[in-house]
Amino acid sequence: MDYVKPPIITQSYSHSKNGGSDRKTRLLPSCVQKQWVFKNKSTKTILNTAQTIQHLIFDKIMNTNTTAVIYARVSSQTDRQDTTRQVTDLEKYAKANDMTIVKTYEEHISGAKKLEEREILTQCLDYCKNNSVKYLLISELSRLGRSTLQVLRSLEILHEAKVCVYIQNIGLYSLQPDGAVNPIASIIITILAEMSNIERSNIQYRLNSGRQQYINRGGKLGRRKGSVKTVEQRKEEYREVISLLKRGYSIRNVARLAGYSIQTIQSVKNQFVKEQR
Repeated sequence: MDYVKPPIITQSYSHSKNGGSDRKTRLLPSCVQKQWVFKNKSTKTILNTAQTIQHLIFDKIMNTNTTAVIYARVSSQTDRQDTTRQVTDLEKYAKANDMTIVKTYEEHISGAKKLEEREILTQCLDYCKNNSVKYLLISELSRLGRSTLQVLRSLEILHEAKVCVYIQNIGLYSLQPDGAVNPIASIIITILAEMSNIERSNIQYRLNSGRQQYINRGGKLGRRKGSVKTVEQRKEEYREVISLLKRGYSIRNVARLAGYSIQTIQSVKNQFVKEQR
């Protein structure tokens, strides 16, 4: 501690003599004077330290990386579906949380495709990895894929580059503030991805089972040339297909799951499913 010359500190006290009273002063002991100087010096040091910490925190906040990339995907490759809603919602979230959007990727492809077959997603991952992006924003986990393995592969690539994935529909960040993997988020993501995978398998099973039952009851797939099926017959035959279409599955995905042509699924949709506007 720097030396500080102690000031002369006095203390008033009462002095009585011959029944009278007056005020006198006396020097405080040197040990008390030193204690007074020490306390004031310590207070000044504490204040200076607090100010320094405050400036460091401010500088850290100002220099925090808030860059973000948006990735949006829909299954349909036609204009029946678009990514406008996803992008708009994520842009609003980024603005509300002081994130800077540096790039937006939009893709029209099935989530069941492998990572190697998804050109736009691959470009997105490479950009995030090579440009020190802080956040990748997606509207829901299924945007990264319908396969648990593919989702985890994408997350591994991002986490190795310290890119945090934000999943908007469940409000979840995949990394903690210090850059470490969020263990709770990892568990939730794995479960959600696997549930999506199981649901897809169950849909395929129900479709195949329903088609087989229809055949066992004497039904025939396809139709004879010139023949016309009644509305009820078509409705019964494509019951599962209609259900999937009403739940928002794309024509291409339903065709793949059900084993029908895209033209057949389109025809069923035109007849039984009204467009949601």
